[in-house]
Amino acid sequence: MNMTQICFSEIGTVIYEQKKADFSLNADEMLIRTYYSLVSAGTELAKLTGLQQVNYPFIPGNRAVGQVIEIGNSMQDFSVGDYVFAHTPHISHTKPGRFCVKVPGKMNPCHATLVGLGLVAMTVLRVARPELGDHAAVIGMGVVGNLCGQLLRNAGVEVVAIDTVEKRLEIARRCAIPHTFSANKQNIQTEIMNLTNGRGVDYVVEATGNPETIDLATSICMKQGEIILLGSPRGEYATDMVPLLNSVHLWRPHGSIQLRGAHEWRYPLYPDGYTKHSMARNAEIFFRLMESNQVHIEELITHIIPPDQAESAYDGLLNHPDQYLGVIFDWTNTSCY
Repeated sequence: MNMTQICFSEIGTVIYEQKKADFSLNADEMLIRTYYSLVSAGTELAKLTGLQQVNYPFIPGNRAVGQVIEIGNSMQDFSVGDYVFAHTPHISHTKPGRFCVKVPGKMNPCHATLVGLGLVAMTVLRVARPELGDHAAVIGMGVVGNLCGQLLRNAGVEVVAIDTVEKRLEIARRCAIPHTFSANKQNIQTEIMNLTNGRGVDYVVEATGNPETIDLATSICMKQGEIILLGSPRGEYATDMVPLLNSVHLWRPHGSIQLRGAHEWRYPLYPDGYTKHSMARNAEIFFRLMESNQVHIEELITHIIPPDQAESAYDGLLNHPDQYLGVIFDWTNTSCY
C-alpha cells in the first residue's frame, strides 16, 4: 500500500512524500491509521536545524493518535476500531513501536495528542515531589512548560511562568497560571524574590533546553531548593562553571541547590511491579485530568495543519514563536489506498 510521511531530507529542509510500504503484520503487531500527530517543537526543531545530530533523511515525530485498522491474531489488548495514542512519527500509516495506549472513548482525538507532551511535563512531579504551598518557577512556556505549570498548580503549588515571548505568557494566564514574568526584564530576580518574601522559589523547572538559563535559575532558587532540567540541554554555552558549582556546594542564600534531571524515559513504559510510576500510568492520569477539565488544552493549540503544509508549520515554530505554539498535523483527509 501507499503511505505518506513528513521527512527532514537534510538540515533545514522539510518535505512531504508518498512511499510504498509493506505493512504485513506479525501475530503480535497492529496497523494504525494516523488521524493527528503533535509536533514536539523543541526536539524536532533541534533535529531540523542540526542542533541535535541525526542521520538524514530523518522521519520526525513521536506523538500521534490514530485508529487501529488491522490487528495480528495474537493481540489481546487492542481491537480494530480502537483509538490509540502511540509514540509514532508524522506518517499516515504505521505499526506502533514500544508504547501504545488506548484513548478514552469520548475524548477528542486531536486533543488526545497532547498527552504525549503531558507525559514529559509530568516527569517533573515524579522527580521533584512538590508539596502544597511550595513555589515553582517554570522557565519556558512552550507546550511542555505550560503543561508542567498547570500540573504543578493542580498539585497545590504557586506557579511562576517565565518566558521571553509575551504571547506565551498571555496563554499561560489563560491557562490559570497565576504569576507571569518576562525574562527580558532586568529586575525579574527582584520581582520573584518579592513574590516569595525574599526566599526564592522551592523549584525551578528549566523547560527550554537553553543552557544559558541556568544563571537565571540559580538566582531565583531558594537555599536548598531544586533546579529540574525538563528540557534536554542543547547547544553550547561557554561560561565560568564556578558560580554554578558554588550554588550547589555552599551553604548560603541561593546555595546548597540540587540539580535533577527529569527525562521522561527514566520511567518504564508499563507497570513492572518494581516502580510506582510508568508512562502508561502517567498517560491514564493525564487523560483523567483532561476529561475532568483540570488541564487547559484548547488554549495550547494554535495551528491544526494538513501534513502537506509541514514546511510552513516548522518555519512558524522556528521563526514566529509569538504566533505558533501547539502545532498538530491533521491526517484525516489523507488517503493512501
